[in-house]
Amino acid sequence: MKVLQAGTENQLQDAFNIRKKVFVEEQDVPIEIEIDEHENNSAHFVLYDEETPVGAGRFRVLDGKGKVERICILPEYRGNGAGIQIMEEIEEYAKKLPVDELVLNAQSYAVPFYEKLGYSMISDEFLDAGIPHRKMKKKLE
Repeated sequence: MKVLQAGTENQLQDAFNIRKKVFVEEQDVPIEIEIDEHENNSAHFVLYDEETPVGAGRFRVLDGKGKVERICILPEYRGNGAGIQIMEEIEEYAKKLPVDELVLNAQSYAVPFYEKLGYSMISDEFLDAGIPHRKMKKKLE
């Protein structure tokens, strides 16, 4: 499997399609919340199994920090390191920018996944699109 930064319209649509399958269809997030006003000022990443898109993520700079967003993997690819691949690629991308810290809003069930990657919780639980989340951060090395 390989992660690509979406550089073509087809790759961007692959990212959106994965996000729609996971967040809209699986988790009932309204489409108007999932695809938002930040799409055009974000870097998008897609995980491919051969030619098949199976995961996605988004990154942008916000208030001088790197904001990791919309990390998602198709159900049949979860638990085999696919999420780690996307996160590693996003972190490598972020290291080339003038940011020294990454932040993300993790769905609460996924907190252990992000903790294994070096993130720490910095908020109490809150709802985003009706789903419990925790804000997390990580210093870039």
